[in-house]
Formats: sequence, C-alpha cells, structure tokens
Amino acid sequence: MAKQIIDDTVMENVEILAKLALKPQEREAAREKMQEILDYVDKLNELDTEGIRPLSHTFPMENVFREDIVTNGNDREAMIKNAPRSKDGQYQVPKTVQ
Repeated sequence: MAKQIIDDTVMENVEILAKLALKPQEREAAREKMQEILDYVDKLNELDTEGIRPLSHTFPMENVFREDIVTNGNDREAMIKNAPRSKDGQYQVPKTVQ
C-alpha cells in the first residue's frame, strides 16, 4: 500500500468538513499531527495478522440482564388498593386535558 500524504487539498477538505477556520500555523500543526497518525497506521499494517480472527470485543459477550419473569402476577384488586382513588376497577386520576 502506498504511503498516504496529507497535502493542502486534504487539509482544505478536513477544514470544510470539520467547519474549522485554521490559521496557516494551525493548519501546518494539524497537518503534521494527522500525518503522524497515518504513519502510525502504516506501521501497524506491517504486522502479520495471518490466522488472527477479527473481533469486536476483547471479552466474551454474555447477557448480564436477568430473565423477565413476572413475580407478582396480575392481582388487579391488590394493585387497585394501592391507588389513592379508583373507580370501576381502574385508577382514577385528575383530568389533564381541557
């Protein structure tokens, strides 16, 4: 793979996409930093990854949530007893829409 070089055109596109207005000194400093990043990525490409499986997590994935099991059943009368007011087996609340 050919070495990628960040030139003025790339920097102009980055500034537009990132909505930046860099001064010439800031542009040069940013270009150097981005070039360092690309050089490091090129260095990583030299690693032999043959036979290494790709992975998205370093640890095995497992469900940490409990099963959704109903424990209190559907005892309507007991639930209605907790309401401040009820009418015809339903919760009675103040009117909110005029």
